Amino acid sequence: METDHSSPPINKSSIVISCIINPAARDGKSLKIWETAKNKFENKGLKTELYVTEKVGHASEIAYSLKDRSDIQVVVACGGDGTIHEVASGLRGSNIPLAIIPAGTGNDVARVHGYSLDDLDNITDIIINGVDRNVGALRIEAEPMPEEENYPAPTADSKWNGVAKGKNSIVRWIFHESDSGITSLVSRAKLKRGKWIKGNLKYTYLGITEILKWKKRNAWVKIDDNEPVIINFSLFVFTLSEFFGGGYWVAPGASPIKDHAYLCKAWNLSKLQMLLLMGPLRKGKHVGKWGITLDKCRKLEIKSVNQENEPVDIAHDPPLPINVDGEPCMQTPASIEFHPKQLWIRGAKDVSWENN
Repeated sequence: METDHSSPPINKSSIVISCIINPAARDGKSLKIWETAKNKFENKGLKTELYVTEKVGHASEIAYSLKDRSDIQVVVACGGDGTIHEVASGLRGSNIPLAIIPAGTGNDVARVHGYSLDDLDNITDIIINGVDRNVGALRIEAEPMPEEENYPAPTADSKWNGVAKGKNSIVRWIFHESDSGITSLVSRAKLKRGKWIKGNLKYTYLGITEILKWKKRNAWVKIDDNEPVIINFSLFVFTLSEFFGGGYWVAPGASPIKDHAYLCKAWNLSKLQMLLLMGPLRKGKHVGKWGITLDKCRKLEIKSVNQENEPVDIAHDPPLPINVDGEPCMQTPASIEFHPKQLWIRGAKDVSWENN
């Protein structure tokens, strides 16, 4: 259900900065980062409190328990995009804004909202003095991916996610982007391989290796109210923001405060075209190449097809993962729909997309 906020997000008498931290983020250095930030806050007379996550999904539980507290000025997510996703899920519908201390690999949400990725003075200044913006979100209903390599099968608590209509489906909310195809296979591969590679180089290495292994997949796709089509599936990114995958400029000009999201779709790409796409995609020069498009979008549905190319309500075999804010936790069949004004996010005073 869509949540609308009309009142100002900040209680001027609030004094508490609550931090929810993933202690494993930044190779275990996130706690030290928080200690430095905490000292900066307390030197300005601000009270802080810390919550440390213990398992997958714990950040959502914590955030949900904080969402109605009147003494909290802002909830800070310290970690990567996965941690931000969990905190945002728990806070959705609250007037308390979400702020970020980026401590992950991709850090795309922080990048979009104007945070420095390494200047803690910039980061803490935004947390204290930044601008709160009411952003949209995507609701996805899909089948969960199975457990793999100590990565648990996803669950979705109905208290903050809502109830799915499908028998085997769960609901998640997406606050940055959802993608599938070669990119989601890269994310799934990240769970098992390339752990010795740091930073964005990991995405490049895994991208090349997964492209070389790519096998053709057909899919039934319906976009908004258009007629459904059967396509040779390569890649889609359904996004609220400009960047994904650790800085790839997938949707130049995209803004999370509009009344729609954006769909970048690339069908029927060869392996060579996928390899050649990586450079233009990082620079935002991919639209128009090989039929790649970027359009406004509010709803996307995807199903697998049988041997007669008819849509069926069963998962692809092998599975076709769907990334939810960078986590390859869902799979087809899936329905993804945009809802405006779901979450307050505190960001820099000046962001490039503000007036797009």
